Amino acid sequence: MKSLKKAENKGAFCCGQKGDKNSKSRTLECWLSQHWLYLERKEQELEQLRMDCEHFRARLESVQADSVREKKEKLALRQQLNEAKQQLLQQAEYCTELGAAACTILWGVSSSEEVVKAILGGDKALKFFNITGQTMESFVKSLDGDVKELDSDENQFVFALAGIVTNVAAIASGREFLVNSSRVLLDTILQLLGDLKPGQCTKLKVLMLMSLYNVSINLKGLKYISESPGFIPLLWWLLSDPDAEVCLHVLRLVQSVVLEPEVFSRSASEFRSSLPLQRILAMAKSRNPHLQTVAQELLEDLRALERDV
Repeated sequence: MKSLKKAENKGAFCCGQKGDKNSKSRTLECWLSQHWLYLERKEQELEQLRMDCEHFRARLESVQADSVREKKEKLALRQQLNEAKQQLLQQAEYCTELGAAACTILWGVSSSEEVVKAILGGDKALKFFNITGQTMESFVKSLDGDVKELDSDENQFVFALAGIVTNVAAIASGREFLVNSSRVLLDTILQLLGDLKPGQCTKLKVLMLMSLYNVSINLKGLKYISESPGFIPLLWWLLSDPDAEVCLHVLRLVQSVVLEPEVFSRSASEFRSSLPLQRILAMAKSRNPHLQTVAQELLEDLRALERDV
């Protein structure tokens, strides 16, 4: 019995060893299978990554090529734009030189009444004065506090235009034309006189004030400019200009208003209440003989008005 039990125990022991080997073998096979599957998946993933890299590299090269091409195109366009700007600048300078020369000549000959009549008799007169107003306005806006060279073609061009207007307004038919057909120009002149700062562009101020004075010789013209909004405050503000010639022509314009009863009566209250009397008294003692004379005449005119009241 004991030997049988030993055999059974031994046999049972041997069977147990065979089972462990088979289990280990299956476990190893399973592990190897899973490992190969894992490696295959990784290889597939790596292959996909390589394909993605190639794809993105191709896209990058394409984008880079497009970028280089666009840069070259932009550079070419920028060069063309610079060339176009340069051409426009040259054309503008040429037109300014031509305009300055032509208008300076016209300014000189427009002192003749016959020339003024010839100018007004043409079918381009109204267009010329419209362009004149626009050009003067653009010029004043471009100043922006800067002082431009007095001898520049641009300055000469604008001064010549203002001088032509002054000469046209010096003729009766010219005044009539400006009052009836070119009121926009008169409005522009009044506006620009208010836009220019004291001491700024005094030559242009003087020419515009001379134009308004000439227009004021025409009763209809005087009524129109004196009824412009802010006209009286504009006169007093212009009297603060440090330039004697500007003040001289302002006083002449004030005289036009004072010496015309029909016009003065409409603004007498505002005129008297805001009159810068001390400033005018100071001008009556000015070392500038012309300014002194006109200021003294104006004071006499004002005293005469007070006596008549």
